[in-house]
Amino acid sequence: MKFVTSILNRRSLVALAAASMLAGAMHSAPASAADVTIPIIVKDTTSFYWQIVLAGARKAGKDLGVNVPELGAQAETDVNGQISILENAVAGNPAAVVIAPTEAKALGKPIDEAASKVKVIGIDSGADSKAFTSFLTTDNVQGGRVAADGLAAAIGEANGGKVEGKVALITALPGAGSLEQRAQGFKEQLKAKYPGLELIADKYADGQATTGLNIATDLITANPDLKGIFASNLIMAQGVGQAIAENNLAGKVGLIGFDSDEKLIKFLNDGVISGLVVQDPYRMGYDGIKTALAASKNEKVEANVDTGANLVTKANMKEPKIDALLNPKLD
Repeated sequence: MKFVTSILNRRSLVALAAASMLAGAMHSAPASAADVTIPIIVKDTTSFYWQIVLAGARKAGKDLGVNVPELGAQAETDVNGQISILENAVAGNPAAVVIAPTEAKALGKPIDEAASKVKVIGIDSGADSKAFTSFLTTDNVQGGRVAADGLAAAIGEANGGKVEGKVALITALPGAGSLEQRAQGFKEQLKAKYPGLELIADKYADGQATTGLNIATDLITANPDLKGIFASNLIMAQGVGQAIAENNLAGKVGLIGFDSDEKLIKFLNDGVISGLVVQDPYRMGYDGIKTALAASKNEKVEANVDTGANLVTKANMKEPKIDALLNPKLD
C-alpha cells in the first residue's frame, strides 16, 4: 500500500510540476503567441536528441506565432510521469498537443482520452492508439533495414568482402514502438539479404548506457569471433561504443548506432563506430507544431509523415546534407 501511495504521490508531484511549467510558459509568452498554445511533450528533456526536437518546435513557434510549452520527463523510463504531464497539458485547454509516447501500451489509453478533448499529433514513437490526428516519424522499420545494410557493408570491408559471421542486436528498452520497429527491420533485412550473417543475440537493456556497455562486453567475451553489433538508439550506441573501444576492437567488430551526439560522432571519426542511422529530429519538432496548428484549425493534414533516415559514415559525414543533420542549430 505504501508503494502504491508513493507512486500516486510521485504522479501528483509530476503533474504539479507540469502544470507549473505550462502556466509559466503561457504567462511569459509574447502577446502575439498567447492566443494559441500547443504543448510539446517529449520522452526526455535532457538528451541531445530531444533537445533537437524541442529546438525545431521552438523555431516553429516563433515562425507561426504559437506558444509552445516544452514538457517532458527526466528519463525515457518515466512512463507515469509522461501520462501525468499529458493529462495536465490537456487540462489547460490547448489548441492541440504534440507528444512522443514513451511506451506504446501504457500511453494508448491516455492518448485516446486526450484525443477526445483536443487534437493530438504523435511524433517519433507510436502508441496503442488510433486517435492521432497525424503521426510524424522516421520509418523505423526502414531504419532497421538501413542499419542492417550498413553493418553488412562494414563487415564486408573488414573481412575481404566476406559478409558472414556472428552479429548481435541490443535494444535500449522493451515495449518502445520505435525501437521494436527498428529491431523488426534489422532482423527482416538480415534474413532477406544476408544469409551469411547469424544473429546470435537479441538483447534488451534498461535504457542506461552502462547496461549497454556490460551487455556488449559479455557478448564480446563469450563470442571472440563476433563480427558486428547493431545498437538501436543513441544511449545504447554510447555504451556499446565504449565496450568496442575498451576492448581495442575498432575496425574488427562493426558497430552501427542510431542517432548522433558529440560522443558518437567522435566514435565515428575514430573508427569505433562504423556508421550511424540518423533521423531528422529538428524537422520532427518543427513539422509537429506546424501540423498541430493546421489540425487545430480543422485543416486537412497527412495521417502519416515519414521524416526520413540516413546512414552516416566517416566517408559521407562532411556532405552538406549530412553535416546539417549532425550539427543542427539548437538556438
